[in-house]
Amino acid sequence: MSKSSPPTTLRLDRFLATVTDYSRSDAKRLIKAGEISLEGKTLLDPRTPVAGDADVRLRGQPLRSAQPRYFMLNKPQDYVCAARDRRHLTVLDLLDEDNPERLHVAGRLDIDTTGLVLLTDDGNWSHAITSPKRDCWKRYWLRTAEPIAEKAVAQFAKGVFLKDDKQRTAPAELDIIAECEARLRISEGRYHQVKRMFGALGNAVVDLHREAIGEIELDASLAEGEYRPLTETERDSVWSDRHE
Repeated sequence: MSKSSPPTTLRLDRFLATVTDYSRSDAKRLIKAGEISLEGKTLLDPRTPVAGDADVRLRGQPLRSAQPRYFMLNKPQDYVCAARDRRHLTVLDLLDEDNPERLHVAGRLDIDTTGLVLLTDDGNWSHAITSPKRDCWKRYWLRTAEPIAEKAVAQFAKGVFLKDDKQRTAPAELDIIAECEARLRISEGRYHQVKRMFGALGNAVVDLHREAIGEIELDASLAEGEYRPLTETERDSVWSDRHE
């Protein structure tokens, strides 16, 4: 049974920095100068908790709600999942949104991996996806350099030792769909995990594409580089007790 996303509450200074172009320090000065009000009452403490849908005003003018944002994006190759990078374009460069730098990726992909990327400014929501305790499954389509041995299915189900790691990977589900093609479901997010899992079996992944995170499937209508907001159902599926 899905649960609704918990209400988002921010400190007043962070709320102002989120919904305006003011920095946190500028926001604090405005607050202490008596320029900010909530429901008609002047606020003077930057630490005051404010709900995302609160009626906060600057010099009497309402500020837009600081509702969290949730997007899915079809990531192309050669983009990195970072806020900024000196050598490469980032997935944030694909967005046409206000304050894109305040968004972050919930579950990164390597530069040469394509497919589903989730972006949000809701830290609790992204933690529910990335926390190892949540067992949030990710599904990948992949192509390998060499034929995939049938025994790999049982090996992945048991867990494999990755180079320099002392513990096996968590059980994973491998579905071989062609000689060098498969789908893989994993619940972890170790560094380069899918490629390292196949490397542990003496094979190499040459193409990797993420199709789903939990119950959120990449929208087939999104071309590479395109994105859209999540539906309410997609967003709230992250709070399900299990992601199967």
